[in-house]
Amino acid sequence: MTERERTFVAIKPDGVQRGLIGDIVKRFEQKGYKISAMKMLKVTDEQARAHYAEHEGKPFYPRLIKYIQSGPVVAMVVEGVNAVAGVRHLMGATKPDEADVGTIRADYAQEMGYNVVHGSDSVESAQREIKIYFNENEIYSGKSAYELGNEYLNVD
Repeated sequence: MTERERTFVAIKPDGVQRGLIGDIVKRFEQKGYKISAMKMLKVTDEQARAHYAEHEGKPFYPRLIKYIQSGPVVAMVVEGVNAVAGVRHLMGATKPDEADVGTIRADYAQEMGYNVVHGSDSVESAQREIKIYFNENEIYSGKSAYELGNEYLNVD
C-alpha cells in the first residue's frame, strides 16, 4: 500500500469570502481523504511571515502577507494515501488558466493572485505548515472510512 501522509490546506480569503468552503472540503472527502483538523482563523503576522518565509525579500512578498491577512482562512490538515501529491492534483496548477479542467482552481479561480486554495508542495513543507497553524492535540489521527474499508480487503 502506498504511503499515508498528512498535508496542509488553506482555503484562502477569496475562497472563504465567496462561500466555497463546503464545495472545496467536499472534493477532498469525496476522493477519500480525511479532514483531520480544520479551523477558521484570521492569520497573525507571525503565522503569515512563517508561512511565506521562503519568499521573504522577493518583490511579491508584501502582497502575499497582506492578502493572507485580508480576511479569514480555513486551515486544514488533510490525511490519506499520497495526500501531498493527491491534494495538489485536485487543486490544480497555481495559475488557474493552466489548471486542468475539473480541478478546484480551474473551476473557481480566475487569476494566480486569487487562486482560492493553498496546499503544501512536499511532505516537509506540510510538516512545517501544519505546525504554524495547529498544535498536535488539535489533530485527529484515526483512520478514514476509506482506510477502514481497505483493511477488510487485505485478508491473508
